[in-house]
Parts: sequence; structure tokens; C-alpha cells
Amino acid sequence: MKKTLVIGASLKPSRYSNLAIHRLVEKGHAVEGIGLRIGKVAGISIIRLKEYIKDIDTVTLYLNPKRHPEYYEYIVSLHPKRVIFNPGTENPEFYKILRDNNIEVDVACTLVLLGTNQY
Repeated sequence: MKKTLVIGASLKPSRYSNLAIHRLVEKGHAVEGIGLRIGKVAGISIIRLKEYIKDIDTVTLYLNPKRHPEYYEYIVSLHPKRVIFNPGTENPEFYKILRDNNIEVDVACTLVLLGTNQY
């Protein structure tokens, strides 16, 4: 299974990032989360700090593109295989940075990918 970092993780059950964490856990993926508030979602601790996390396969973004620049270096430093840009997070500038660092860019919806077994 793919270890996934959810950036923009929300404690609110109605948020897509929250739903994605639940579905990732249900599908057996290891999950880490970074959000504005500390807490737990589906048994996963949500932290606020950009800590180094080993063996991240996928980063899935639920973060306004205006906030992306503060995460550019951090995400690249994790060396994920891919970054998923969920609807509303599209950012061509960041796509280039990731591709220049041999990181796959996937403009898609994590929930749809999980629901159709394409994750």
C-alpha cells in the first residue's frame, strides 16, 4: 500500500480531505496528515508542523494554491513518487518544480481514484 501525506487535512467531517483520510485508511494505506488544527481523523494524528516523514509515496493536496509556495521545498525534500492536485488546488508553477525534481504530477481527485481502484 502507498504511504500518503494529506496536506490540508481537516478535522471537519464534511471536508474532502477528511473523507480522503477515512477512505485511505479503509483501503489499508498508511496515512500522515498536516493541517491547521491538531487532532485525529480515522485514528490518524493531524499535525501542524512540516516534519520530515520517511517513505512518502504520495502527497495529496487539499490546500489553496496561494499557500503552496511555503510547501514547495518541504514536499520536494520528501521525495514522493507523486503529488495529487485535487480539484481547486491546481498550480502550474508547482507542477514545473515537481517535474524538474522527477516527481509525478497527478491532477485528479483522490476520492475518485480510490473509488475506481486507480489509486
